[in-house]
Amino acid sequence: MRFTFLLKIAALTLWRSWRASVVLLFMVISAVAALVFLSALAVGTNDAMIRNSTGLFSGQIAGTGIQELEAHRLQIPGVKQVLVRRQQEILLGTGESLESVVLMGVDPAGEKEATAYWKKTLAGTYPASGEEKIFVSQDTAKRLKLAIGDTVNLLNLKGLPLKTLTIAGIYRTGISHLDQGLAFCPAQALPEGATDLSVAVFLQADTLLESIVTQYRQMLPLASITAWTEFMPDLKQLIDLDAICMAIVITLVFAIVSVGISCTFLIFTLKNLREHGIMKAMGVLPGDTALLLMTQIGLLTVFAAAIGTLAGFLTVALFSQRGIDISAFTSHNQYFSVSGILYPRLTGPALLTPPLVAILFGLAAAIWPTIYIIRKNPADILRSV
Repeated sequence: MRFTFLLKIAALTLWRSWRASVVLLFMVISAVAALVFLSALAVGTNDAMIRNSTGLFSGQIAGTGIQELEAHRLQIPGVKQVLVRRQQEILLGTGESLESVVLMGVDPAGEKEATAYWKKTLAGTYPASGEEKIFVSQDTAKRLKLAIGDTVNLLNLKGLPLKTLTIAGIYRTGISHLDQGLAFCPAQALPEGATDLSVAVFLQADTLLESIVTQYRQMLPLASITAWTEFMPDLKQLIDLDAICMAIVITLVFAIVSVGISCTFLIFTLKNLREHGIMKAMGVLPGDTALLLMTQIGLLTVFAAAIGTLAGFLTVALFSQRGIDISAFTSHNQYFSVSGILYPRLTGPALLTPPLVAILFGLAAAIWPTIYIIRKNPADILRSV
């Protein structure tokens, strides 16, 4: 039987039961639109966690074992900024109290431009270039009983005095490795002595992380170059888990929707049972009957999926610029320590997965009514109506 004829019969059958068709359309449209938006929101949430975690201090790529003369080579296309940091393990002392910290000598202007940890200042200010001042955590300040304007002695690990710095500011990030045993000062304020050099690399938007890491490792084979996916494995796992959960949600939603479609089309089949009996008596093959039912469901599902995808796309476009502020729910979450605003972002999988899964499950919904009508004998059908 010609497919165009089956297509015409399928369309007329849907139109004949237009009220039920509208209900099914609404069900599939709303499911597809909601899941397209949720998929984009999940991508936006992952973006926000990466942006907050890497933008606070570490950058997307961390490097150690790099000579100072080599650091300028890291500024390649796709890289927004490279911060060079010198660190020295020292003792901070006030009277009889001592606190072991890693003192980071930084470029204050560069740090304020690329990072956000300086925005976590609780008191005082972030030190400026050329100042003989230090920026300490709230925990360190409490243990040493320091306040803004106080002086603190810097000693080496043997307890020998090195120099004195003034407390410029006190900060708290809520991240344990930044709030415990770490302090900052302008690079020129570091005490004399051996220092370790590290770099933090911040990438431009839409730059491929793996590509930059590969280039760096080829340029500096003796250096240790680490992407955020390696030094933040917990965040990587959280993002992977988010993708798995989204896949489960999409599957469950359309599994439920397909049951509704299947039940509705079984009712369609029972309503049009006499017509199916006549067609079978005329010699319509079981394969044609199955194709007819699949065409009916396919027509409805494809149309609904297209409308739902468009509706989801427009909803994402509405919120992708303004963002969704969830700061009230993330005040103690380390992955949202910089900003609690989510910007939904559509990717290919986020846009295409919901409608494709809707069509797949929609076609699967044709199995039940198809089996029911194929197993019926034409004579039994015509006697029963």
